[in-house]
Amino acid sequence: MNFLAPAAFAFLAALPIVVVFYLLKRKRVVKLIPSTVLWQRFLAETQASAPFQRLRHNWLLLMQLLILLLVIFALARPFFAGEVKSSRLQVMILDASASMQSTDVKPSRFEVARAQALKWVDSLRDLDQMIVVQAAANTEVKQSATTSKAALRRALEACTVTDSPTRLGEALKLAETLIKNQAEAEVHLFSDGAIPNLGELENRDLPLTFHRVGNACRNLGIVSLDVRMNPENVIQRAVFASILNPTTNAQTAEIELLLDGRRMETRPITVLPTNTLPLIFTADQAHDGIFTLRIVTPDDLAADNEASIVSRLPQPVKILLVSKGNRFLDKALRGAANTEVTVVASLTSKAEGYDLVVLDDVTPAVWPDVNLLAIHTQPATWFTNLSRLTAPPILDWRQNHPLMRYVNFDNVQIAESLAVEFPAWGVAVADSRTTPLIVAGSQNRRRLIWIGFDTLQSTWPLRISFPIFMANAVEWLNPAGISASQLTIKTGEPFRLTLAQTPATARIVRPDGITVPVAMESGTREIVYGDTLKAGIYRLKTDTNEVAFCVNLLDAAESATMPHEELKLGHYKQVAASTGKRASLELWRWVAVAGLLILLFEWWYYHKRTA
Repeated sequence: MNFLAPAAFAFLAALPIVVVFYLLKRKRVVKLIPSTVLWQRFLAETQASAPFQRLRHNWLLLMQLLILLLVIFALARPFFAGEVKSSRLQVMILDASASMQSTDVKPSRFEVARAQALKWVDSLRDLDQMIVVQAAANTEVKQSATTSKAALRRALEACTVTDSPTRLGEALKLAETLIKNQAEAEVHLFSDGAIPNLGELENRDLPLTFHRVGNACRNLGIVSLDVRMNPENVIQRAVFASILNPTTNAQTAEIELLLDGRRMETRPITVLPTNTLPLIFTADQAHDGIFTLRIVTPDDLAADNEASIVSRLPQPVKILLVSKGNRFLDKALRGAANTEVTVVASLTSKAEGYDLVVLDDVTPAVWPDVNLLAIHTQPATWFTNLSRLTAPPILDWRQNHPLMRYVNFDNVQIAESLAVEFPAWGVAVADSRTTPLIVAGSQNRRRLIWIGFDTLQSTWPLRISFPIFMANAVEWLNPAGISASQLTIKTGEPFRLTLAQTPATARIVRPDGITVPVAMESGTREIVYGDTLKAGIYRLKTDTNEVAFCVNLLDAAESATMPHEELKLGHYKQVAASTGKRASLELWRWVAVAGLLILLFEWWYYHKRTA
């Protein structure tokens, strides 16, 4: 047994005072009392002849001493430690991701998790140390190892929930580093478990305790948003979106589309259980603007009910094709949307005035400075150990890359290809056994695509994937498309923008209206802003110019807000949610009840004797 307020035992000095009162000489005063049960022996006594008298056996004295002992015992706040293990170091991870804003528990999952974490801090023993970590898009140590409960409480109060997804793997890796070589260390995660699989931690013996919060899921979320030219009407814009229903019941809602705050269309929707509903809106757009899609019907999570995207009117893409006469390539480039193709046999300039250059099995006298698609040619600085490979099979391609959207290389044969080592400036989007066949990347602030084989020496131009790939390449290399894509990011990602010249001042107006300055190094033209943990429309103001960019959640894992019973650490390892147990159980309430029962017993005894 332990005591939270052992200083209360100082009141034991009052016990002799009670006894002294019974030894003192009494001066009798006539008083009317309800009962003489406890006072009869004193009424029979004569007046004492001395200041003190001999202490006699008295039930009233014993009851008063017992009640005083119980009061002192209650003030000392005795408690049993229960089954809570003592550890030298504990790492507390508080999930601050978007799903923790769910209101299925009041006021929100995050506030409930913080309250539980504060109670856990109160249960720490004197020599225990704790570290407080906040986990969201970024992992942040809010409090280093300390035994101070006040400092730990301040750190928890300083934590704030965000609109960003959870990168819990980073937080757990950090916790593993912090408890390294610490005996009996523990990691406590306060979360709803709405996170992807943590397979990378499967083979690590992490002493993890999962404190689950939340009890239900009632949510619809916007998980994708894109805007393109309407293929059926070039003067219109088409907005593509996906709405996720993670629950086991069909849900109905009302959704609206806005352009620069002006309502364009309102539509009722019904999303089947555990399904994603694709939506397409078309709208007229006379100038550059921002489309906003909003779920009007309220649910438990508001962070995924709205998303915005910058929409810039398309401009013709000026393409310079340097080729000896590849009609398949010429036709595929002209078939891409909104292109102007100029064909030349050789290149002797840097191709000023063009958005991108396509080199088809041609080595130019001067390499262009614009975005480039190089087919079966390359400058000496791109690759090392150049050789040739006969009939290389296409074994794999990166399907999640924008160039590979809807592209399939089945039944494509290649006669010969250049064999190179993997470059540092790009990634392979199509591979053979020993060499990359298609590489995409950036160098010197321009985008590059390299195809290692001559397309005319393959069956690729005869496949439907060839014009699809070229259309994707034009879109990916288009400088206007690059700029528009930079203006829409996900929460937690840094915003980067390269300006034409170095501004004198730069500031960001956040969605809540607060303006913050942006620090820039002298002479730099690139602006980097990292505080994007809240979704909404941000506005960058540089000198007299203004650029708007959008920050959205768009994360299916966060929109699937059903609390998890366990965390999956790979295929074979799980961490079940902990169950609540009473620890550090205080006993003063029971001691106080015991004192009250003694008083009730005296009252009952009085009525029994006088009845």
